[in-house]
Parts: sequence; C-alpha cells; structure tokens
Amino acid sequence: MTDILDDLAWRGLIAQSTDIDALRGAMAEGPITVYCGFDPTAPSLHVGNLVPLLTLTRLQRAGHRVVGLVGGATGLIGDPSGRSTERSLNSSEVVAEWVARIRVQLEKFLDFSEETGGILVSNLDWTEGMSAIDFLRDVGKHFPVNRMLARESVSARLGGEGLSYTEFSYQILQANDYLELNRRYGCTLQIGGSDQWGNITAGTDLIRRVTGGHVHALTVPLITKADGTKFGKTAGGAVWLNPEMTSPYAFYQFWLNSDDRDVVKFLKIYSFRSREEIEELEKAAAARPAAREAQRALAEEFTTLLHGADECAAVIAASAALFGQGSLEELPARTLGEALAEVPRAEVPALGASFVDLLAESGLVKSKSEARRTVKEGGAYLNNTKVTDEAYVPSADDLLHGRFLVLRRGKRSVGGVEIVEA
Repeated sequence: MTDILDDLAWRGLIAQSTDIDALRGAMAEGPITVYCGFDPTAPSLHVGNLVPLLTLTRLQRAGHRVVGLVGGATGLIGDPSGRSTERSLNSSEVVAEWVARIRVQLEKFLDFSEETGGILVSNLDWTEGMSAIDFLRDVGKHFPVNRMLARESVSARLGGEGLSYTEFSYQILQANDYLELNRRYGCTLQIGGSDQWGNITAGTDLIRRVTGGHVHALTVPLITKADGTKFGKTAGGAVWLNPEMTSPYAFYQFWLNSDDRDVVKFLKIYSFRSREEIEELEKAAAARPAAREAQRALAEEFTTLLHGADECAAVIAASAALFGQGSLEELPARTLGEALAEVPRAEVPALGASFVDLLAESGLVKSKSEARRTVKEGGAYLNNTKVTDEAYVPSADDLLHGRFLVLRRGKRSVGGVEIVEA
C-alpha cells in the first residue's frame, strides 16, 4: 500500500503534505479512505482538473477507498483560491445541472461499485439542511479569524478589490466537508490542487479541534507548460472533457501537440503506463523527436480513456486522412467536421467559386496570387487530389458528405471549406 506514494513522488505529483511519513505509516496498516472535491463552476471538468482526479484514480487502483465529492453546496458559493475577482454566482438550477454532468464524468475515471466501496457524493446533502445558526455555532466557532485572514487565498484578495463574506466563508464549508466525510466514512486523507492547501488544512485543523483525531492532507502541483503558459488552455479556450465543448479530435490534437520539453512530464502525470514504459518513450523522444512517439502514445491513451477506443480510432484516421495518408471519404461526417473545425477554413453559402478563390478565402494562403502560385508549383490539393488547373471550380461531386471540401497546401498545411446554407 505504501508503494503508491513512491510512484506519486516519481511522477512529480506530490506538492505538499502534512506529514508524508505519517501518511505512509497509515497506508502500511491497510487501505485508507481518501477524497477529492470538484466544484461545478462550468458544465464540464477540464484537463486541469485531471491532475487531482487521476491521482485519486491511482490511489483507488492501489487499493484505497475513494470518495468523489461534487460541490453542490460549495459550487453555489465560489472558491476565492486562484482568483483576483469575485466569482459570478450561478442559480441553484444551473449548479444542479452541472453537478449531474460532472458526476457522470467522474464515473469515467473512478469505480463507485459496491466491490470497491467507492462513494460519489454532493456536499449539498449535508449542507442544505443546516441552519445559519447551527453552522455558526457548531462549525464557525472553531475558526479563528486571524488564521482565516492569513490564508493565502484570502490575503491575496484583501490587497486588491476585496473579498465578500460569501467567498470568505468558503474555507469553512470545505473544512466542514472533510469533517463530515471523516464522520460518515472514516475519511483520513484529502487531496487537491496546491492552490487548495489552505482550504484542505483548514479541514485537518477542524477535525483535530472537534474530534481530537489526526488526518492527512496532500496536494498535487498546478501544471504549467515549458513556455510558462497555463496548462490546459488553447487559443480557443479551455480543453474540456465534454465532447460537445471540446471535440474528441481537438482533444487528441491537444495532447499530440505537446511540446517536446513537456511530453515526458505529461506522460508521468497523465498516463497510467508503468515507469519502465515511460522511460522507454522518453528515450524514443530524445532519439527521434520528429516521430513524436511519446506524444502519440499520450494522445492515444488519454483519448481512448475518455472517449473510447472507437472514437480514438476515428480521430486518428481523420488526422492521417487530412494529410493524404488515408481515405477522406470513409470518415464519418461528424469526425470530419470536428477535424476541419481545428484548421483554417471558410464557410460559404454555395459552390461556384474557383479552387484558387477558396484556397485564399480559407486562409490557407495569404492571397489569390499565392494560391495560383501554389497550384502552378504542384503543391495544391483538393480532397487529397492534386489540382493543376488554376481555373478549376469545385462541383457537388467534390463535396464530402454533401458539405465539406478539404484543401491542402504541400504536405503539412490543411484547410477546409464548409457549405453553410443561409
């Protein structure tokens, strides 16, 4: 049971711990119960949430009992951690809908079956019926205000636009969650992102004050990329787990496009491959960086885990076909549409423009003169077929699924056209 801590350390997944040796000793005695909370601040989790979620998954696979908590109550309040301004509050109906969606996503990674003892809960279950008086008397009395003010998530806000009492009280609610889960299920470890350290240790302190017991806290690091930018963000925004918000194709491409400087770190954090397998991929990445073996392994594993093997196979086929290494005609319309959404493209009401015009309109080239030159030099393709006639006008027979054209310039630059009826 203690090997999991060594594995987490090797993967770079331990940022802070109340007492790692004490936690190791507790695990040596048998399975412990560990929880992690996820607030419904959007209709979906994003790849940033995966670091604590996958850590929880690793702990479950190591034999420990897990509690996945969705913040039906805390999602109504707003966590000040990592924010410089007050969060806009959502209605109870919206939060309830997001709770339901996130519960489904947690079930993709965690096993809540009776055999594992895994538990999926919402903190609204024990918070909704608590009166303000009971909350202040039974929980609030254990929180010295000077300590609350000293917490980084609070002090950082006090020097700026300030902090409402609503968000100020968030740490008390999260601490009460730990106390409640300790009472109900014997939970003795809470994990979360390193920005949650103050909230998590508020819970360990509350349990000590109320029950006299000693419990554990462990945080995982917040991930940044080698270029210093925040992990999980793209030009189009966050990378979501919901396929309606980030398509499986875009999800696959996100991992495939990992910087060479980041990919081994990402494999350690996000892959369930063994240490030996990752070290082999690390050697391959160093020896043959252009082959992007490590990126492909990561993209394939994680897209399969989230979206299934069939969906992963479809996006791999689409990725190859766009660059002339497969049949565009065999791609499902949805997958092809998702793929073209990730490249330069134009939306037109009907056919009639020349191939040169479409090439320029898609943004694949800067001008019509550059488009003509591309055709003349033999580097222009329509649906993977070379176009040699500058005056060629695509017809309905060229349309894929009656609405798409795939344009390519040379071997690496792909664009698209979609017929969108007014």
